[in-house]
Amino acid sequence: MFTRISIHSVPVLDQDEALDFYVGKLGFQVVADVDMGFMRWLTISLPSDPERQILLEVPKPPRLSEEVAAQVRDLVTKGALGVAAILNTDDCQKTYDTLSAKGVEFTEKPTQQPYGIDCALRDPFGNHIRITQVAEGPVEVTEEDIARWRGDS
Repeated sequence: MFTRISIHSVPVLDQDEALDFYVGKLGFQVVADVDMGFMRWLTISLPSDPERQILLEVPKPPRLSEEVAAQVRDLVTKGALGVAAILNTDDCQKTYDTLSAKGVEFTEKPTQQPYGIDCALRDPFGNHIRITQVAEGPVEVTEEDIARWRGDS
């Protein structure tokens, strides 16, 4: 049946601002930037994973009605659409330091988790992005981990 995921979409409110952030700060590369008349087809990928692309798409007609597009844009700015992407790194702390120096604002600092070390940020529009240095070996989640994730501490 399916062999891989090639493109997934991340809603953005301004594609030029999205390029500044995803390419200029996070280090993605532009794969396609095509004016299709009714929309701009703008895809990016990581240089290390060029076959998996993100479509930076503005929620608007004709794909969505203006009413629904406005609702989606509102949900994006509220950060209500969940995680847009989880990016892997070999060194979470170094990645955090490098991106912080470029002006990227994080919502969570690098933290040891059962699955590795990760941190979190939002893009300029409100989309959640996690950066994870994946742990080797089996993952064991403790009751303390669960309580911390729930905010019980």
